[in-house]
Amino acid sequence: MGGKVTLVGAGPGDPGLLTLKGRAAIEQAEVVVYDRLVSPAILAMIPAGARRINVGKESSHHLVPQEGINRILLEEALAGHNVVRLKGGDPFVFGRGGEELELLTEHGVDFEEVPGITSAIAAAAYAGIPVTHRDFCSSLHIITGHARAGKELTIDFEALVRAGGTLVFLMGVSAMPKIVAGLLSAGMDGDTPAAMVENGTTPMQRRCVATLATLPDKAAAMGIHSPAVILVGKVCSLSDGFCWVEKRPLHGRTILVTRPKTRAGTLSDKLRALGADVWEYPCIETTPILPCPAMTAALERLGDYEWLVFTSPAGVEAFRDELRRLGKDGRYLAGVKLAAIGTGTARALREMGLAADYVPEIYDAAHLGSGIPAEGKVLILRAEIGSPALTQALDRRTIAYDDIPVYQTVYENPRSEELRAALEEGKVPYATFTSASTVKGFVSSVGADADFSSLTGLCIGEQTAAEARRHGIAVEVAREATIDAVVELACAAASQA
Repeated sequence: MGGKVTLVGAGPGDPGLLTLKGRAAIEQAEVVVYDRLVSPAILAMIPAGARRINVGKESSHHLVPQEGINRILLEEALAGHNVVRLKGGDPFVFGRGGEELELLTEHGVDFEEVPGITSAIAAAAYAGIPVTHRDFCSSLHIITGHARAGKELTIDFEALVRAGGTLVFLMGVSAMPKIVAGLLSAGMDGDTPAAMVENGTTPMQRRCVATLATLPDKAAAMGIHSPAVILVGKVCSLSDGFCWVEKRPLHGRTILVTRPKTRAGTLSDKLRALGADVWEYPCIETTPILPCPAMTAALERLGDYEWLVFTSPAGVEAFRDELRRLGKDGRYLAGVKLAAIGTGTARALREMGLAADYVPEIYDAAHLGSGIPAEGKVLILRAEIGSPALTQALDRRTIAYDDIPVYQTVYENPRSEELRAALEEGKVPYATFTSASTVKGFVSSVGADADFSSLTGLCIGEQTAAEARRHGIAVEVAREATIDAVVELACAAASQA
C-alpha cells in the first residue's frame, strides 16, 4: 500500500490554534517534516515512534532547499510512510504548499491539505487589531514582503493605496523600509496608523504601534525582528485598547515544567492560558513494577485491611491495572476504605468510579499518616522510594501496615547542556516542582554544580521545597498541594518580579 502526505498548517505559534484535524494527522504520522517556526508544544504532539526531519527554513537560510524538501516528501511517501508536512501558519498562504504538492501530483502520490490559521489574521488579533472593521475599511490585502533570491521586491504600491483597505505584509521585516517608502511614495498619508507584531500569538509577543512614517525608526529602536507581521491601516489605532494578550498575568514569563510527560498537560495548559512561555522538561517518569507479586498477594487477601492508601495517581493506576488483570472491579473493594494524599490522587480514584473516604487537609505524607482515621491494618500502594513520613506517623500510632512499592520513579532526561546554559544565562527564572522527585530529576539533568542563583522553584509543598533548598534553589511554596495553587503561586511570583 502506498504512502500519503498530509500538509498541516501548524498556525502562528499558539498551540491552541492548531486545528483538531491537524492534531489528528500529527498523532497518526510515521514521518514528520517540519519548519523552524512550528511551536515546540506542537512538536511535542508527534508520536514517540515517528521519525522527525527538520528542514529548518528561515528567510535568509534554508537548512534544506525547497527542492530538497519536495524530494523528501516524495521519497518518504513512495516508501509507504504516512507523512505529515508541518508548516507554520497556513501551507497555502505564502507557505509554498502548492509547490510541494506539484511533485507529489506528478508521481500520483496521495495527499491532503489541512489549513492552518495564518499569522496575517491571528497575530493581528492577538495584538488587538481586527483586520476588518466597518468604520475603517472594506477590504483586506495580504502581501508577501519576501522576494525570491536574487530578485527585487515587486509590489504595486499604488494599487494598494487606492484600495484603501487593511494591508498585511508577511515575511517583510528585512524589506520593511522599502515597503514603507513604497507606500509613502504612492501617496499614502504618513500619519496612517501602522504596527509590527513580533512572535505573534506566542508568550513572547511584542507590539510596535506607530504611524506609517515613524514605524521604521520605532521598530528599530525596539529591536523588532523576524518573525513579525507588518500591518498598515486605520484598524491599527484600535490596538492599545483591544490588545488582550499582554494583559495576562504571566505574559512573557518563562516557566519550566518538570512534571512527568504524561502529567504535564494540566499544569502546562493552565500556565499557557495565563500567558506563560512554558518549557516542558519532564525530569521523571513513573513505570509500574511488573510483575508485582506483593501487590497481587495483598489484593487477593484484601479483606485483611481496613484502609487502602494511595500517595499518587501513579499508584492508583498500578492498582487499577492489577485489579483488571485479576478480573475484578470496584465491587471487590466492598468493606475497604480508601485514602488519598491529595486532590489529584482522589481524582484518579474518581476516574475509576471510586470515592476517597479520607483526604488530609494538608496534602503530604506526614498529615496523611497522622490523620487517617484507621484502627485496623493499612495497605499502602506507592512508589519504590516513598516518603518515610507516612510510615513513621503510622508507627507512632501503632497502626499495622503493609507498605508495597508498585511503581518506580525513573529520572528521564540525560544531562542537558542546553538547559544548564539557559539557567546560567538567567533565561529560566521559574521552575515548577510537584514532588521531591522532580527536584532530584531536574538537578540530575543539569548537574548539581549548576548556577541556580537566578532560579526560583515554585513548589507544591514543604517536602518538595526542602529538597529544592538542599540544592541551593530559592523557593516559593504553594498555599496548598494542588496544581491550581501552584499556578496561583506563579502569578504571585511574576507580579512581584
